[in-house]
Amino acid sequence: MELYAIKVNGWENPLGFDYGVPQCSWKVRGNTGARQEWTRILVGLDKGLQTAVFQKEGRLNSAGESLDFPLEPYTRYWYSIAVRSDQGEEAVSQPCFFETGKLDAPWEGKWIGVEQGDTHPEFQTSFSLTEKPRSTRLYLCGLGLFEAYLNGEKVGNDLLAPFLNDYTEHFQYCTYDVTSLLAENNTLSVLLGDGWYRGHFGLGEPTHYERPLALIAEIRMEFADGHTETICSDPTWQYRSSFTTLSDIYNGETQDYTKAPGAWKRPVLVPAPGKLCDRYSSPLHYMESFCVKEVIHTPAGETVLDFGQNFAGHVICTQPVPQGTTMTLEFGEVLQNGNFYHKNYRHAESKFTYVSDGVRREIRPRFTFFGFRYVKVSGLDHVEPACFEGRAIYSEMDRTGFLQTGNEKINQLFSNSVWGLKSNFLDLPTDCPQRDERLGWTGDAQVFCTTAGFHMDTRAFYRKFLRDLRGDQRRNNGAVAIYLPNAFPGLCAGIWSDAAAFIPKMLYDYYGSEVLLEETYPLMRDWVDFVYRADCARGQKNLYDFGFQFGDWLALDGSTEQSTFGRTDNGYVCSLYYYASTCYVARAAEILQKAEADEYRQRADCIREAILNEYFTPTGRLAVDTQTGYLAALKFGVYTDKERVLAGLRERFKKDLNRLTGGFVGATMMNCVLAENGMVDRAYDLLLYEGFPGWLYAVNLGATTIWERWNSILPDGTISGTGMNSLNHYSYGSVAEFLYRYAAGISPAAPGFRKARIAPNPEIRLGSMKCRFDSVSGPYVSNWEIEPDGSLRFHIEIPFDCEAEVLLPEQSPRLLAAGSYDFTVWTKRDYRALYSAFTPYERLLADERAVSVLNRHVPEIVSATDRSDPEAMSKCLNDSKFRAALFRMPTGPFDEAIREIGEIRA
Repeated sequence: MELYAIKVNGWENPLGFDYGVPQCSWKVRGNTGARQEWTRILVGLDKGLQTAVFQKEGRLNSAGESLDFPLEPYTRYWYSIAVRSDQGEEAVSQPCFFETGKLDAPWEGKWIGVEQGDTHPEFQTSFSLTEKPRSTRLYLCGLGLFEAYLNGEKVGNDLLAPFLNDYTEHFQYCTYDVTSLLAENNTLSVLLGDGWYRGHFGLGEPTHYERPLALIAEIRMEFADGHTETICSDPTWQYRSSFTTLSDIYNGETQDYTKAPGAWKRPVLVPAPGKLCDRYSSPLHYMESFCVKEVIHTPAGETVLDFGQNFAGHVICTQPVPQGTTMTLEFGEVLQNGNFYHKNYRHAESKFTYVSDGVRREIRPRFTFFGFRYVKVSGLDHVEPACFEGRAIYSEMDRTGFLQTGNEKINQLFSNSVWGLKSNFLDLPTDCPQRDERLGWTGDAQVFCTTAGFHMDTRAFYRKFLRDLRGDQRRNNGAVAIYLPNAFPGLCAGIWSDAAAFIPKMLYDYYGSEVLLEETYPLMRDWVDFVYRADCARGQKNLYDFGFQFGDWLALDGSTEQSTFGRTDNGYVCSLYYYASTCYVARAAEILQKAEADEYRQRADCIREAILNEYFTPTGRLAVDTQTGYLAALKFGVYTDKERVLAGLRERFKKDLNRLTGGFVGATMMNCVLAENGMVDRAYDLLLYEGFPGWLYAVNLGATTIWERWNSILPDGTISGTGMNSLNHYSYGSVAEFLYRYAAGISPAAPGFRKARIAPNPEIRLGSMKCRFDSVSGPYVSNWEIEPDGSLRFHIEIPFDCEAEVLLPEQSPRLLAAGSYDFTVWTKRDYRALYSAFTPYERLLADERAVSVLNRHVPEIVSATDRSDPEAMSKCLNDSKFRAALFRMPTGPFDEAIREIGEIRA
């Protein structure tokens, strides 16, 4: 038996972070026993844990146990976990640590800056040692962004530090262990760039060059006898201009190594730009790398590198660049007519320029990032592809979701969803990583969070986002921003601002932390209170049908397919989200044993009643006749007659020719809601549809990430527009949740996946399923195959100290303890069958075997169906049989065709 994935607040061996109440989590593998019998957590001040400061034991929760003792500044706490199973096995972890930063200790360092007009400085100080310290920490904040070097070696592996901050609230400082970098004589250099803090950033590309470039630092050395010495930033440091002449999140970066660095100057003392706080951003650095897949020489005479994957990050160049040569890299997502293209980046120049002094070095940006697949290289006589490497940057998160089917297109779609996350989880959950936007839109974050929680361990990442959201909310009387950083204080919108309740709910469901729920509860509560007060002020209708709303953003049932607003009534769908958020607050209050739980439950009941009165007829028919309207009612359980809502949804799909029409609301929930309500076959049909609109349309056109629009690229390969057209926009990647929850069948049945529900839904068009979800409580596995003889084979794994309710097709539920299980199941339904009476002609007429059957029994279907008519192609044999019966024509041929069609196998 072995303990692994030992973390504090979702981080492994964190250094200098803000922990609040530290939460320790761990997992167990290699076990024979199924249950935890006893666990002990021991915390001490030394690696051998001889000086214990805290101990906790009993039946502890591996998903998160609070280490509730007072923390001291500048302190490394070592801890170890011992677990005993119900079979008497015992395992003890290797000592792990978490280390505090300064906490509330006063800063001795001073904020130093530059003379007016100076930009991109390099600060420097030197010092000598007569005795080597046993430990040395660098505490540092540099604004806008910094990179630090000690004796020529980069300090830490962070990029773009100190990350994206709520600049009206505080600035994070970072802590680094620099003990191993020290020598007898030492030089610390710190480069500063503009970043989010000063450069172009936000809608309309505002700049904040009035904000000062500033630095504060302390090098704290602790010696063997226990005494400490600190070297602090002050006016004795010096600075000069660096090789960087431009750094901008949108426009890119210019490095000119031929430029004279300028004379050293003394820095100026500057007022503190704001409050400093312990770091709470997750580590941000290079996570993956890509070789050049192809060098393309375009019809326009350009040299373009294709990395084969759309992602966010840098290109690293090690090719020697002759002195005086200017090399320019430009970044794009797609080629047009075979040529380089990035007009969909709008005003973002997205360019890296390097002017060489002839010295060979690793060439890379420092204070920006790019979203791209293709890179145009200019200025070099020749390009050595082996000297160029793409490196993806995203916040450090463990990958937790792994899924592979027998359908390569679905596998690519799944990969696209994962890379949509990786490309946009760069300290902030952004909408896109490439154009002049890259903002933390709350609507995108809300619809995707339950998918993200399967893909990655997102607890620390979302904790940072919610903390920033809460800081902004406090300044706006409870209103929750539509994006961060918030350029429209007080502006909020249903669905978008409901991220304040939906993301904390997901975090509790997936990670089971009451500490985190308590921390985010004020954000949840104050949001629904804000809407409640606004509603009361206008007479209390118990609806959220006022103010600006996005509604079902980018739905296809708007005025045109390129419209931004869908047809679903905004007041209806936003009131449903208001209802759901209020329910989530009531549930959180109940979990946290707060007295106001009943009040919020009563409010939710009133909202539900108001929605039923306003948007449903007395007989239970939903008056909002859109796919999204029906789907949202079913998702949130708001109806008086569920069967009538389901019938309305089926009829709506029929009118829509079995094509999806929803946007950010409807499409992102559609497949899961269908599966939850007995329509998993329709969910598969929509998932596997290869035309427009559908997820595989983009896959067939070579997409490696999720697009912002269903038709971001037209069938001929041309981009459909440049105004708002990102090819790396994760929202519609939410469909991957359906693959986890319903195709593989893994979903939480208790907070933190202490108990799961495993209810897979085999589908012959997927071929097979292999899914592993490494939850905070341990890995669940759900694999299935459809055998040639028609039987279904399942393999299921349940982690230590957990259990699962397993529901296999046409079987009674089983409650299983931790372990590995294999089942072979025979069902009345033949899962090998490709087609049924309800398969649209569009699919049947594309299969020669089906066409042969139709020609034998109902040849008029083959000859008379207009292939260019979407309505005709959406019909099925059941429709034609009904029509024949209506006109008193023979139906036997249809029965025979249906029987034989059902015998066609994959």
